[in-house]
Amino acid sequence: MTKIAFVGTGFVADYYMTTLENHPGLQLAGVWDRDDERLAQFCAFHKVRAYNNIEALLDDPDVRIVVNLTNPESHYAVNRACLEAGKHVYCEKPLAMHFDEAEALAGLAESRKLTLCCAPANALSKAHGAFAELLSEGRIGQPRLVYAEMEDGPVFRADWQNWRSRSGAHWPGAEEFKIGCTLEHAGYALSWLAALFGPATHLSASSALCFPDKGVADSETLAPDFSVGLITFQSGVRARLTCGLAAPRDRSLTVLGDSGSLILRDLWDDNSPIHLSSPGNERSFLERALNFIEHRFGRTLPVRVLPGRRVSSQPAGKKRTLPSYPSQIDFMGGIAEQAAALEEGRTPFFSGKVALHLTELVLALNAGENDYTPKTGFDFSPRWSGS
Repeated sequence: MTKIAFVGTGFVADYYMTTLENHPGLQLAGVWDRDDERLAQFCAFHKVRAYNNIEALLDDPDVRIVVNLTNPESHYAVNRACLEAGKHVYCEKPLAMHFDEAEALAGLAESRKLTLCCAPANALSKAHGAFAELLSEGRIGQPRLVYAEMEDGPVFRADWQNWRSRSGAHWPGAEEFKIGCTLEHAGYALSWLAALFGPATHLSASSALCFPDKGVADSETLAPDFSVGLITFQSGVRARLTCGLAAPRDRSLTVLGDSGSLILRDLWDDNSPIHLSSPGNERSFLERALNFIEHRFGRTLPVRVLPGRRVSSQPAGKKRTLPSYPSQIDFMGGIAEQAAALEEGRTPFFSGKVALHLTELVLALNAGENDYTPKTGFDFSPRWSGS
């Protein structure tokens, strides 16, 4: 049994609580938040212990991993305090708002022989395992090109001021718009890409604030709500990653290979369907039927059908509890993997150098860096190498 503690009880903390039951090897020792009212509300709803202050949490000898669920601007300070207290850390994305701070955190963790892991945990899903297995079997030959979409739709035009979590926390819309869609969402795609194709060796990006009116105070400085990056990976694969808060919702991942393609329908769904196509078999029955109807009536219908045949990624055995749509991710999965690695004396994949590398890429994408060569990397051998 590994005891953990939360710093931060905001909107995302309920996602972690929803999926805690999936991992009986984890025990929540307690939580703390600087907002006393919110802390009391969270503890009453979930029936968990509240620490009097962060010092009491960090002084608890039973707590092995601290889960940092604070706002992104607080990540660096909280992460540093936890590491200096001798605690392993699992942090919501990103590790820090500046690369030099993230680099300092990774160095501190390494010097203290502590693990520093970073969300998201969606690349630990059954869907990712099934996707990687199809690549390793050579089902699409050598992968060459990736299209990754992280378009969340025009949420700023929705009634976001009234969105609440299970325990009553407000959705931090103003904070999200200040941080930007890239820092909030790019990691969901990049974690998959890093696990499949290794470190990036080059990046070219552009970002912009296209819709400045989001219903927040005019005095607030908002971050880019659109970014596009062209990324080259050490394995030779190239990817285009788009993040936005205006285009219709699309969280798909398409990998094109020498002899076919794989399409993941939704990066926010741990059990997302996967579609496999090969030359001569690109069109599914539904797609052929839709094309027939469109030709018959002479017009394009407002229906999207993915090419190829659907490959199941449903897990065998007990079904895991996931948050409601759209965030159907086992948020506690990353912490469970970190705890398992500590027990087994190994380094969890999404820690240290990998976490720092992903943070560097996200920050570069958000800044719209052109012709950028990452300073960091990690050892990697693709499972599909030589297929």
